[in-house]
Amino acid sequence: MADSGSSNACGSPEKIRGDVDNENIILNPNFDNGSLDNWSGRGCNAQVHDSMGDGKVLPENGKYFAATTNRTQTWNGIQQDITDRVQRKLMYAVTAVVRLFGSSVVPSDVSATLYVQNSNGREQYISVAKLQASDKDWVQLQGNFFLSGTISKALIFVEGPQPNTDILLNSLVVKHAEKVPPAPEPDFSNVVYGVNILQNDNLADGLNTWNTLGNCTMTVADGSPRFVPTMVKESLDSNIPLNGKCIVVTNRTQTWMGPQQDITGKISPYVTYQISGWVKVGSAKNGPHTINITLNVDNQWLNGGQVQVSDERWYEIGCAFRVEQQPSKVFMSVQGPAAGVDLMVSGLQIFPVDRKARFKHLKHQTDKIRKRDVVLKFSGSTGDSLSGASVRVRQTQNSFPIGTCILRTDIENEDFVSFFIKNFNWAVFGNELKWYWTEAQQGVLNYADADELLDLCNKNNIMVRGHCIFWEVQNAVQTWVQALSNADLMKAVQNRINGLLTRYKGKFQHYDVNNEMLHGSFYQDRLGKDIRANMFKMASQLDPSPTLFVNDYSIEDGHDSHSCPEVYTQHILGLQEQGAPVGGIGIQGHISNPVGPVVSAALDKLGVLGLPIWFTELDVVSDNEFVRADDLEVMLREAFAHPAVEGIMLWGFWEVSVWRKNSHLVNAEGDLNEAGKRFVKLKKEWLSHARGQVDNNSAFSFRGYHGSYTVEVDTASGKKLTQSFTVDKGDSPLVVNINLGN
Repeated sequence: MADSGSSNACGSPEKIRGDVDNENIILNPNFDNGSLDNWSGRGCNAQVHDSMGDGKVLPENGKYFAATTNRTQTWNGIQQDITDRVQRKLMYAVTAVVRLFGSSVVPSDVSATLYVQNSNGREQYISVAKLQASDKDWVQLQGNFFLSGTISKALIFVEGPQPNTDILLNSLVVKHAEKVPPAPEPDFSNVVYGVNILQNDNLADGLNTWNTLGNCTMTVADGSPRFVPTMVKESLDSNIPLNGKCIVVTNRTQTWMGPQQDITGKISPYVTYQISGWVKVGSAKNGPHTINITLNVDNQWLNGGQVQVSDERWYEIGCAFRVEQQPSKVFMSVQGPAAGVDLMVSGLQIFPVDRKARFKHLKHQTDKIRKRDVVLKFSGSTGDSLSGASVRVRQTQNSFPIGTCILRTDIENEDFVSFFIKNFNWAVFGNELKWYWTEAQQGVLNYADADELLDLCNKNNIMVRGHCIFWEVQNAVQTWVQALSNADLMKAVQNRINGLLTRYKGKFQHYDVNNEMLHGSFYQDRLGKDIRANMFKMASQLDPSPTLFVNDYSIEDGHDSHSCPEVYTQHILGLQEQGAPVGGIGIQGHISNPVGPVVSAALDKLGVLGLPIWFTELDVVSDNEFVRADDLEVMLREAFAHPAVEGIMLWGFWEVSVWRKNSHLVNAEGDLNEAGKRFVKLKKEWLSHARGQVDNNSAFSFRGYHGSYTVEVDTASGKKLTQSFTVDKGDSPLVVNINLGN
């Protein structure tokens, strides 16, 4: 348990929960009395044994175990009702000892699942844990669950293998999860930022320290760029010239063949490393070619950047990476063009990057684009001289959109709702508007969940993005939709868009029309190349008010040449040429190890289209809360400082409902972690406050962020006045007339 000084997202002290921390809420957890007391089969039979298989199967612990038999469905298993013993708003840790039994048993996944019925009868199945088990040994199944709302029934059960395979359960423990103290902040005091860890990077010593990956040939040549790539120049604030030398790799018989260097001992945990360089192919025939930098870290491959080369120019390649444990072996290599294509590499750098050094520049940029000069002009007959009157200006809300993903189950937790409405002015639904959610079975529509979320947002003046009308990736398309003929699929598409946009006309400010078109092509493959543009056209005709977005991932980090800014730009231009009313660019922002100049360069390239850019699903991941906080600050500052970015949506903030593990800002039971504290601190930084006195011209001037304000005025005679005003975007000073009255 945290001490009484721990931060709580709701502003209230952490509750004292007494003995709940140490209690196993499972009754008869080890079958110690040789009976099934408090247990039952779930659609099958269950018995208690002290051994099976002629004594070959014995309990891992204790004297007994339970076995399920006559299983005819995968969901058949063994269960216990925990309704009266489980508490809401607590994180529970689950540990089950299981194995399989039967004839010709195939190793299979075994799952612990929680069935919940809430107070209004709504049912939910929560996946707690999953692990592959066999008939050879007992294995330990571990996971967690959290209940947001009030429940009327809760059952925990073990299920999963194919029918006719028995599940054996030796024990089940469900306890309040122990709070693990966060890892300490990494010590970067000995890190030398900006120094290339590659040796002989300028090839002044020929090919010394460089080796070939595979049986190919390396030589040194002249003719490469003599200046560092833009992203490096911005990170190092330096423009040291290069010497024009490059590595030329020939006789490549495999795509993975290229130059490599051993960088073992030069990589430290949690330090963010930026990679940058120039690459080129000897011939662009049979292209385009993908060139990538890879890092072999203890035989695990990390992506160090990727670029698509379509001609014989030099191309900039850049990315970032990080490891969270000290590696024993690390090799860097450049790979990628087709076999037989010569590869050239120049100016390659890998260096620790001081990401906070850029913040001063970003703050200056933010001041230019997110603030406005304001002049408060006071008037009114008060009988007092206004000159010298005390003025206090306080910003109550920044109007820049900062939102989050929410789920219907989240809003059953009043602590979640409190943090949500206090810290965000936009929302997006994680699943509840997607077609596979609103029509999981053909003709059976479910808008109840979306309606509840929309009602909460409307009551709290929170704007909402519509995510999404369609999803182009095939595995996100319902089975029944995939099974339709092309003619019936077109009808279903029309019914979907008509039903959704008619029902919610005027209620969503944005729509992601067809999600992830760079990574899927289900509708285009089935309905032709015009269907994507037609989806935009149909949406605009049905509801002209929302801005219609494209939305995709791996745009901003240099990891994927197939979804880089150049490819995304061509994709958007292609839609517009077909008449699609694309009104906004969505960058999902599921990013790891962000480096400001890499992100900013991507935003610059997309910004030339003149469309608003939103980060629509931003999250950052690290098991260290301090590093996660740094990652989040990098992304928020870069987005807020870029003139093309008009909004930021986080892809969740509460531990139990985020998509990526270790991306949350608030722990399950309501405590702010270091990333959450950094987020709140930035939100406070982006509010403007001013104090002073009315000047001889009956005015008070300040510069502040766009948004809502109150001004309090105290005259010399003791009269007080409070008035609200709004600072909108604008280049010229805003004059606000304030009448003090009689």
